[in-house]
Parts: sequence; C-alpha cells; structure tokens
Amino acid sequence: MVGDFKRFDMSRRPNRQWRILTPVTWMLSFPKNFAHRSKINKTGIPKRMEPPYFLLCNHNSFMDFKIMTKAIFPHRANYVVAIDGFIGFEWLLRAVGCICNRKFTRSVSLVRNMLHSRDNGDIVVLFPEARYSLCGTTAVLPDSLGKMVKKMNVPVVTLIMHGHHINSPYWHIGNRRIKPVESEMKVLLTQDETQELSIDEINERLAEAFKYDDYAWQKENGVHVRKKTRAEGLHKVLYQCPACKAEYKMCSSGSTLRCGHCGKSWEMSELGDLSAHNGETEFSHIPDWYEWERANVREEVEAGTYALSADVRIESLPNSKGFIIFSGTSRLTHDMNGFTLTGVCKNEPFEVCWTPSSLQSCHIEYEYKGSGGRGDCVDLNTNDDTFYIYPEGTDFAVTKIALATEELYNYFVVARKN
Repeated sequence: MVGDFKRFDMSRRPNRQWRILTPVTWMLSFPKNFAHRSKINKTGIPKRMEPPYFLLCNHNSFMDFKIMTKAIFPHRANYVVAIDGFIGFEWLLRAVGCICNRKFTRSVSLVRNMLHSRDNGDIVVLFPEARYSLCGTTAVLPDSLGKMVKKMNVPVVTLIMHGHHINSPYWHIGNRRIKPVESEMKVLLTQDETQELSIDEINERLAEAFKYDDYAWQKENGVHVRKKTRAEGLHKVLYQCPACKAEYKMCSSGSTLRCGHCGKSWEMSELGDLSAHNGETEFSHIPDWYEWERANVREEVEAGTYALSADVRIESLPNSKGFIIFSGTSRLTHDMNGFTLTGVCKNEPFEVCWTPSSLQSCHIEYEYKGSGGRGDCVDLNTNDDTFYIYPEGTDFAVTKIALATEELYNYFVVARKN
C-alpha cells in the first residue's frame, strides 16, 4: 500500500438492489432509450427470462447502462462498477446493487461478491472489456472470463450494443443524438454448456460474440453525424501519421484530422469515413488506422525496443471519498519490464511495479474531467490502490501506452502459451 489512507472495503458483500430504487433506475434509463429509439433484438431469450443469469455487455459509452436497464426489464441486478464510479456516492451505488472493482486486477473479493449476488437469485452484470472502446471495436477480454463463467454456473447472456460509440465517442464524449441505436441480446451459453465446455471453448465463444465495429455499423445503416466538430479529439486515438510515420504530432479540429509534422490532412465524413485532402487515403476506416498503430507497437515490442519514461503527476483513489493529489515529481517508466511508478507520498518514497504478465490491458482517460481538466492519463491499479497518472509534456500518447500494455502481455504470455 502507498500511504496510510483508509482503503475501500472490497470484501463487503453487495446489497440486493433496493426494491424502491428499481423503478428509479427505469425512470432514469427509459427516456434515453426513447430519445435514441433504442431497438433490442432478442435471440433465444424467453419472453420473460428469469434470473439468475450472467449478463455480459460490450462497453462504448455511459448510455450502455441505460440500454442494459431496458434489456433486463423488469428485473433488478448487481453491476460490477469501477471504484471511480463510487466517488461521493458510495451509499447510493451500494443501494442500487453495485459491486466495486479496481480495473484490470485479479480480485478474490470480486469473485466472491459476484457469486454472492448469483446466490441471491439476481442478474449479475459485467462489462468484461473494463473500459470504453477507444474506436468502437472490441477491446481486450480477460483470459479469466471463461473461468468465471464456469464458477457462476448459470446461463450466460450477451448484450452487444451498436451506435453508442458513434453517438458519444470516447475521444469526444457528448451526445450526437444518433437514432436509432440497436442491440443484440441472446443466450450465448446454457447453464449445462457452462459446465460441459472447456474454459478455452467458452472463451472462444465469448470472443466471437464480442466482435463488433461501430463504424462499420454506421456505414451499413447510413447513420449520418452532421455535427461540425465530429473529428475533434480523434487525434487522441490516431496519434501516428501514416504518411510520415511521426508520432504525437496529430491534431484535429472541426471535421479535419491533420499531421503537424508533414501537414497532411484528412476529412471525416458524416458517415465516419476518412479521406485525404491530397494524395493517397491510407486508411478510410478509423479502426484500420488504429490497428496499424497497434502493429507498429507490436514491432517495437518484438524488437525489444519499446520504452517510455516520463515525469508524471499522480492522483490516488484509495477509497470513494475522492482523489488524493501527491506532491512533488513522480516518474513513470513503461518498457519491456512493464510499468514502474516511483514518487513520494507523505514524505515517504515509494515504488510500485506491474510486470507485463500481470496486466492484460490498462485503462486510460482522454482529457479527464473534460476540456481544461486534468489532461490525458493512465489508470493503474493494485488491489489496494488506484493511481491516475498524468504524464507531463507532449511527447507521449496514452493510446500507445494502452496498446503497448496489451502487446507486451501478448508477447510474454499469449505467444509463449502457443
């Protein structure tokens, strides 16, 4: 532990959602469903699917929670929520059935609390990607998900939602008034199948079920985004220029994405396509550009040359009362050995390390708390602490840090298993 702060009680058993609050969740959710003309296509779902079951949802924006509430109507549920969601509202979050977790950690308490909720006969809701998708496509699913499915020993239902990233992309959160949005809800695994299939077979089914692409969905359905600032913030994800290969020089304004190094620019259409103003359009499909960046990071990892070291600001979240700002200069190193965070807390020096094999992914934030707020950050967790880490300067991209975390895990864990 860093500092002698009171820690969030992760072992405390979750409440069943208070009956009096269930209608409140409907009142808060149904207007959003109506405004976006939400359509939920149910496959293999009985007219009144009764709990308990394990509901796995993809994650693109806060609207996911409101669509999910409609999908499980009229039943209540317990939801796994990151600790930052509890800030200032722990009593309320507990009352509506939330289970606290620190992102990308291996928590025995989380498993026990999910099983406790199942034993109560309720729906247990998990967003296994554990963060909003950066560009409307599948984020990493944890290797442990198949094992959790077996432990739950109840039917597994998936809810894959489309259009939520287009309405409020993670790199420019807002409301673009996209309608209709749609979802597919289906029984992916029966209770018997969760026990009959191997963990690898379960993970394969989950990976297949979670394949989605919001930009492909947008184009296929002719969904226009007429907002004049539709490309603003896109450079947070597309941080490397495909023309000159320069990193961290991209910028965006209005409907235009531009490289500050070579000057090349691209226009984002109302249908989400990119087209170069001059010369070749290297990537018209935003996820293709993102995966090209990933491939470049993978090359660095495989060559053993990936490295980042930066002075950082740290804000810690040991509990739900709010952030604790660390004074002085701290340092974050991310390289082939994983993450190393050093600094001083209450006049005591500290060092926290995360090996490549301990993190399958990591959480990042763009302009946390809005423009003019704290800036871009990396969110790293232990079972006792959550550190929001803000690199100083401009010679970095938190997107690359997230990609490198995933590629380091693949290099040291997945590739060696195969």
